[in-house]
Amino acid sequence: MSVKNDSKNGITEFVFAGFDNVERPLTVGVVMLILYILTMIANTTNIGFVIMDKHLHQPMYIFICHLAIVDMVYCTSSCPTMISILLVGYKTISYKPCMVQMFAFHYSSSLEMFAIAVMAFDRFVAINRPLQYNSLMTNFRCVLIIISLWLVVASVLSMLPASIAPLPVCYSTVKYMFCDYVSVTRVTCAEPEKYFNDAFILTTCMIFGTFSFICLSYVKIVIVVSRMTSNSDKKKAIHTCLSHIIVIFCFYVPTFTRILIRIGVVLTLEERNGLMVGSIIGPSLVNPFVYCFRTKEIRNKLFKIFSKVQPVVKRKQ
Repeated sequence: MSVKNDSKNGITEFVFAGFDNVERPLTVGVVMLILYILTMIANTTNIGFVIMDKHLHQPMYIFICHLAIVDMVYCTSSCPTMISILLVGYKTISYKPCMVQMFAFHYSSSLEMFAIAVMAFDRFVAINRPLQYNSLMTNFRCVLIIISLWLVVASVLSMLPASIAPLPVCYSTVKYMFCDYVSVTRVTCAEPEKYFNDAFILTTCMIFGTFSFICLSYVKIVIVVSRMTSNSDKKKAIHTCLSHIIVIFCFYVPTFTRILIRIGVVLTLEERNGLMVGSIIGPSLVNPFVYCFRTKEIRNKLFKIFSKVQPVVKRKQ
């Protein structure tokens, strides 16, 4: 029997209770606001560098821009809500915006892992077939891959709001910090375990699927590098991959930690919330700085900008 979501219980808004036990909400909110602003500025700067410099209109930098856009969407899907709760005390959200936030959060987090996987494939092609790289990985094909990812992930993730939307709402209090699949499912009248298991299977398949693809790409990269006779070529290949390896580490370590918690590790609500916040802001903040300081072209552009600014400051003094 199908049920549709209606207002029989008179519940049209939800109240977030995830930060109710935080001792210094203002301090936590200010720190989170600063980190969020830094994340947005750093990612926007990376995108700006690539757009303004025609020499950077290459596949690798297109994928860096794509990752930066996904990071910004990922943070924006949840951070403004958490910051407003902590700083202003605004804890309510309507049903439809809650559903939109839930979809945006899971959509962007899924895009993040696929973006990292595509970058691993790009590095594999660059190292395994350097002479054919420009013909295989054209800018048009990179954009086509990115658009395909957005469409495919959207079609797969649409099952999350579609599975919850028909369920009647029984509770107005959300025990978490923003609307994600778990928090929205818990406010419905349905038994949540079935829905949790279905979502867990879907997300686990995507996580381990992308991670396995990344590992396979790097196994092949290691094989290719080990066969190189020139030490300079080996160092260049390792340097090319090191930034991406840091990005992989920053994203998948907290992601796998959350999976272990789902399987059976017991944490308090505050510890779960802290892990969730760290897994959202951490990678999105680290990624742009990794590519700023470890990518030669972007790093040189930064140095040129600062070298032009310093003489102007000295003259004014």
